[in-house]
Amino acid sequence: MTILEPTPQRAWVDVDLTALVRNARTIGHRSRARLLPMVKANGYGLGAVPVSRALEVLDPWGFGVATAIEGAELRAAGITRPIVVFSPVVPAGFAECIAHDLRPSLGDVASLAAWIPSGKPFHLEIDTGMARAGLRWSDGNALADAARLLAGASAWEGVFTHFHSPDTDPSATAVQWARFEMVLGALPSRPPLVHAANSAAALAGTRYAADLVRPGIFLYGGAAGGMAPEPVARLCARVVATRHLQAGDSVSYGASWIAPGPVAAATLGIGYADGVPRTLSNHGAVEVCGRRCPILGRVTMDMTIIESDAAIGEIATVFGGLVTLDQQAVAAGTISYELLTSLAARVERRYLQAGL
Repeated sequence: MTILEPTPQRAWVDVDLTALVRNARTIGHRSRARLLPMVKANGYGLGAVPVSRALEVLDPWGFGVATAIEGAELRAAGITRPIVVFSPVVPAGFAECIAHDLRPSLGDVASLAAWIPSGKPFHLEIDTGMARAGLRWSDGNALADAARLLAGASAWEGVFTHFHSPDTDPSATAVQWARFEMVLGALPSRPPLVHAANSAAALAGTRYAADLVRPGIFLYGGAAGGMAPEPVARLCARVVATRHLQAGDSVSYGASWIAPGPVAAATLGIGYADGVPRTLSNHGAVEVCGRRCPILGRVTMDMTIIESDAAIGEIATVFGGLVTLDQQAVAAGTISYELLTSLAARVERRYLQAGL
């Protein structure tokens, strides 16, 4: 494995791009569909540009982002494949999409009518149960208006929906797919690209694969569809201070942890401003020297105290080692997506790659 950047002195995350590509290959193998990887939110916190460049080896159809600003960043970095903006784009945002050659997601009749004259590619969103964005599958009037507009839209490139529970409720996913197919049947034609499957649905096989699949969290090392991916992100921090506590000594703000007896404590140079959830206070654990070490007291903005006799300069792994990404997310009462996307800009990213 090749480390491309020097070891930082405080906190950093190692990103294994080789593992990310292997996770993407797993998605492609199981779905038998071309990939439209989601690289929104700065590649789920791990760096949209290096992630996209690494995935180029798999010849993805394009990349998915949430905002035009994210798409513009990829264009500035030389990414030339199609980029779809998946948050609804309204007329006020059209100029930015056109300037950076981005495909907007359109989910209302007014926006659809305003975009079609541009002659630029677009993707139509159908709401089959998320109730978040898109033309509602049961809104006959809106769908009829959209069908009339689409009949003359030569640049209509794609149509998609978003499943709300493919990990936990297969029957609900089947209902959403049936609704989606019903809407497709009522539209004037089928566009070149139909897509619906996220990581979990894509891992389930070909049933919902359609023309493209949109993997997200599984690429980045988060479990999906009952499958465990290869770890991609390892969040690390150095021990920056140590001390020996005696019975009755308090730790951190609010003195919410009191030493029951002699305890070796170590302070890590990482806190909630770096992406360590405050909900891990007195609750979570990290790995140091191959051992799980509990967090003592409240996680603070820049530092976290653990029970450990590690020396100054030793490296702790917050997740991505003995404590996995998903395990730490559970301990924090959240999901792997939030842990990754909460990583602050001041946490250095190191990229590891070999054998791509």
